[in-house]
Amino acid sequence: MKRTILIAEDDGDIVNLLSLYLKNSGYEVLTASDGLAAWGLFNREHVDLALLDVMMPRMDGWELARKIRGASNIPIIFLSARDQDYDRIMGLQLGADDYLTKPFNPMEAVARVQSNLRRFYELGAADTRREQAALRLGELCLDTEGMIFTKNGKSISLTPTEYRILKKLMSSPGRVFTKAQLYEGNDGEFLESDDKTIMVHISKLREKLEDDPRNPRYIKTIRGIGYKIEDKEA
Repeated sequence: MKRTILIAEDDGDIVNLLSLYLKNSGYEVLTASDGLAAWGLFNREHVDLALLDVMMPRMDGWELARKIRGASNIPIIFLSARDQDYDRIMGLQLGADDYLTKPFNPMEAVARVQSNLRRFYELGAADTRREQAALRLGELCLDTEGMIFTKNGKSISLTPTEYRILKKLMSSPGRVFTKAQLYEGNDGEFLESDDKTIMVHISKLREKLEDDPRNPRYIKTIRGIGYKIEDKEA
């Protein structure tokens, strides 16, 4: 089954280049030159992953990401000429899974698309391995069959990347994972820039599951190494 990639970008040269490389890699490609047109395509067509330019006419990438994330958990990758930490953090806070700074190598873009699609679909029905249906720790419960996360019985929405990180942590309470281990896919792929983004994903996870994110009960930082999850009150 071919996966479908939505490219929302107003630079025609970038669209043509990305489309060429993605199609040569076996993907179907949908394109839109502004956010509003992209939102219309998203609602009419099946989309497996979205590549969103930040600055677009009619609807910018931030707003488009909010709309997509409100309707779906598909992977979102931002494309931006701005490499400020604020912009990267803003994108991740809106639920994006990755961030590419222009100019970028189209082969890297394809690699990131492949990586994010693997992470997303390996968590769902495409994963035929038998595993524990529910991971529990204190007030937390991660239903790995329904892909539902709850705290004290209240459902909490997670992005695909947040889900994958939390699943890995909750599968081995007390084990310390490096940033690379938390961000890598099953093939062990890890990109250098991911070292920064993993810290943002951990921060967002803490905001969602901790009563006091500054004094976390569950997700602990092991300085110089990585992170682990445990129940501080257990």
